[in-house]
Amino acid sequence: MDRNTLIGAAVILIVVVSAAAYFMMQPSEPEISIYTLSVESSPVSGLAFTLDGQNFETPHSEELEEDSYTVAVAAETTVGGKNYAFTGWEDGVTSSERSVDLSSNLALRANYEEVVDEEPEPTNVSATISGVITSSETGNLLNGATVTVDGKSVKTASDGSYLINVSLGAYDVSVSLDGYKVEASSVQATEEATYTLDFSLTPSSITLQVITRHGSDITMKAEQLFLQSEYAEKYNIRDIKWMGVSLALWPETIRRKGDIDLGWGGGPVAFDIVYNEGLTAPLVSDEVQEYLSQIPDMLSGVPAKRIDDGEVHWVGAAISSFGFTINTQVLELEGLPQPTKWTDLANETYALVDFFPIIGTADATLSTSNTRIFEIIIQTYGWEEGWKILTLIGANSRIYDKSESVRDAAIIGEIGAGTTIDFYGYTAQLQNPGVCWYVFPEDGTLLNADPVALLNTSPHPQAAQAFVAWLLSPEGQIPWLDPKINRLPMNPAVFDTPEGQERPDLEEIYYMSQEAVIIEFSDELALSYEFPMMYFFHATLVRSQLKLWDAWLDLAHAKADGDITQAQFVDLVDQLSNPLLLEFTDPDSGETETFTEEYAQSIAEKLMTDVTFKTNLVDDWITASEARYDSVRAQVAALTP
Repeated sequence: MDRNTLIGAAVILIVVVSAAAYFMMQPSEPEISIYTLSVESSPVSGLAFTLDGQNFETPHSEELEEDSYTVAVAAETTVGGKNYAFTGWEDGVTSSERSVDLSSNLALRANYEEVVDEEPEPTNVSATISGVITSSETGNLLNGATVTVDGKSVKTASDGSYLINVSLGAYDVSVSLDGYKVEASSVQATEEATYTLDFSLTPSSITLQVITRHGSDITMKAEQLFLQSEYAEKYNIRDIKWMGVSLALWPETIRRKGDIDLGWGGGPVAFDIVYNEGLTAPLVSDEVQEYLSQIPDMLSGVPAKRIDDGEVHWVGAAISSFGFTINTQVLELEGLPQPTKWTDLANETYALVDFFPIIGTADATLSTSNTRIFEIIIQTYGWEEGWKILTLIGANSRIYDKSESVRDAAIIGEIGAGTTIDFYGYTAQLQNPGVCWYVFPEDGTLLNADPVALLNTSPHPQAAQAFVAWLLSPEGQIPWLDPKINRLPMNPAVFDTPEGQERPDLEEIYYMSQEAVIIEFSDELALSYEFPMMYFFHATLVRSQLKLWDAWLDLAHAKADGDITQAQFVDLVDQLSNPLLLEFTDPDSGETETFTEEYAQSIAEKLMTDVTFKTNLVDDWITASEARYDSVRAQVAALTP
């Protein structure tokens, strides 16, 4: 190879090496990262937005290089004819325009809410529709009728008139009132003017249906007077159908019938059950409101009205107190003292008679007034001591199936004293004067409202409330003054009526009742254990009474004869009557229980709704109570020579 060739090759090699070295010294291109950016909107899609100035619609996803981007949505937008306003991004950012650093996959959601424009109130009333509503039968002006125009309703005034302002247009007008057929007409309001539409309503007779615990003496008297009243005439009420139903069946009967208008009579016990079952409706008519304002909300700590969210669901129509009715001749013949306290009725003295039993009471499951009496005793003396007193009263008593039977037994001398509501005592005083007396217990009673309620099943709520209004008025309180009824009125204005002027004796008792020894009574507490209390009484004192009598008579005579000491007597009485010593098995848990207040409260709802549970528990209470009565009797026998 010649010299020139060698030199050329060397030059080429130097150039190649230099070029390679140059390229090796240059920096390498960075690796590009790609991520997904998604933009959505809620609750609607299809909303316009911009991504770095470019227009898109939600939902939108795009793969982009790692970088910073600007996303902007509209503050307000319209989709499908509806307006929406931006409320913020899902991650908490509140600005409608935002910057994001895309360093990983990112999903954005813009949240909106619909903007509902309120319809503006009409600024100008263009026409007026007015008129007068009368009865086609009597020509009387009808107040309280409902006039409806284009969904807007007004009530007629006392002169039967109505007035509704409307815009120009065509309208259908209808008029309704309980006791009358619905009438309708139409009007074309073509100019700013008053259009007169008078209606003459055709009567359509109403029969009110009333579920009640009152006897026929009260219901027939009330029906006779009410059907002669202006209220009955106004609503064309021609008849009242009375349904005397056991308290336990009220909710079932109201639901099954589905058209009962009113509940009346039976005490707060019955009405709170119906109220708690959601079967009452508020008393809201102008007629009833006039008299509701005259009735106190409370009577000595006990409700005279059941008020829910400012609305009255039942109201007392009469006042009751609770005590006992005595027959002084029977007590004198047996050489017994006249009882003045509840505890007197539990004394063994009343067991040491030839004419046994000489005390009377009623089954708690069949008498709401006696249920209240038993609750008074429990709250006066406490759960444990109260039940001991109740057990001994049961041991001294003939237990009747209804409270009026206790009254009648005192009147005819079948018993010397019986637990009664006050008006039964007043009736006894009138029917057997100088012999029978009603006693306000010195250890305490309470004043109780006897309610009336509008039911939510009423097909005639206006007419039904008219009955309530009448019942609360002085005119409607007159039936209580009947000598065969003798109830204390809720509205004392009745004593200013001619009929009231003839009953100064009842007026005196009315004001005496305001001075009776009134206990602090909790209606809420009573309700919390009411059903269990009623059925425990029924099981242990009614169904098991024969064995209770045997044990109690042996025990009382053993003490009187000196066969046992006072200490032994007290101990055996405790075994006989203390609810905390009676052991039984809970049907659900299988656990051994005693009848504490807490246990009673814990089973209250189940006992009301579960028939199988109630049947099994009552059976176990009977078995347990009879066993303890037998045990006490055996112990007395072992101590007696």
